[in-house]
Amino acid sequence: MTTTLIWPKTGKELVQVPAGPFRYGEGLEVRELPTFWIARTPITNAEYKRFLDANATYPLPYSKESWAQPYNWDPETRMFPLGKAEHPVGLVDWYDALAYVEWAGGRVPTEEEWEKAARGDDGRRFPWGKWDVGRCNSLEAGVLATTPVEMYSPTGDSPYGCADMVGNVWEWTTSRNGDEWFVRGGSFLSEHLFVRVTSRDWDLPNSGIRLYGFRFVVSG
Repeated sequence: MTTTLIWPKTGKELVQVPAGPFRYGEGLEVRELPTFWIARTPITNAEYKRFLDANATYPLPYSKESWAQPYNWDPETRMFPLGKAEHPVGLVDWYDALAYVEWAGGRVPTEEEWEKAARGDDGRRFPWGKWDVGRCNSLEAGVLATTPVEMYSPTGDSPYGCADMVGNVWEWTTSRNGDEWFVRGGSFLSEHLFVRVTSRDWDLPNSGIRLYGFRFVVSG
């Protein structure tokens, strides 16, 4: 049974990931974590706006690159793109994720926390089990852009009730590879082999492309 709570600072629904062992990585290594809570979905544009409203001088998600135009916020109104309130916020780098979670009273998840939330404890390859088209916003969906969070819920949810763990946007973690931070879960441009719960990439912390989003966790 999924256990949830509403985080007071943000109004975000969090789900509980109970303490215990789980299978980690392609090698299914047994690891163990204490109880923690994780945002049920990636942070949306509407939710990120609450953070920006509370921090009026904080930079907006914006890039001069042509590919960023559908995702740029309006510099004058400080509003997200029309019709994308429930889409995951993009154009955010690791420092943006860190600023948000510190404001919210949480933290960026580790790779281990992210993966356990995505796959449960049984070592499955996708949040729902075996690959099946129509359960996430990967390249196979043909959207080629972000979609509202929970669009593929509940059939694409993880065992703990987390939505959008794979596809839609890569998600920042607090785990590092030298000077670069790991992102997990793939995006709307990733083929299904790259939206497995073990899929990972890494980038510099100041890289805020349209494919990067995040969610936050709170210790148990």
